[in-house]
Amino acid sequence: MRIVLLALAFTAGTAHAQATIEADPVERGRVLVVANCSGCHEVGLDGDSPNPQAPPFRTLSERFPIDALEETFIGTIDTGHPGMPVFEASQDQIDDVIAYIAAVME
Repeated sequence: MRIVLLALAFTAGTAHAQATIEADPVERGRVLVVANCSGCHEVGLDGDSPNPQAPPFRTLSERFPIDALEETFIGTIDTGHPGMPVFEASQDQIDDVIAYIAAVME
């Protein structure tokens, strides 16, 4: 009985956490950038980018206004930089990535 209750509590907690992620565009954006961008860019609030030529996301406002990023990302995430892969993305995914970038910008 105790194991079943523990399993139910874990399942309920996991479902709650998943619902929170699904409801929060910033968290959905964080998941996307960690999976797709963190190999080159620092996507968090501190630290250096793994690729020295890739700016940390928190400093993107020094180079681009957030509106410019949205225009750049229409239909794909492609800035035209050499070596940066192009990502096909839905408009919802692009909106989530921009929400995350806006949340971490200095």
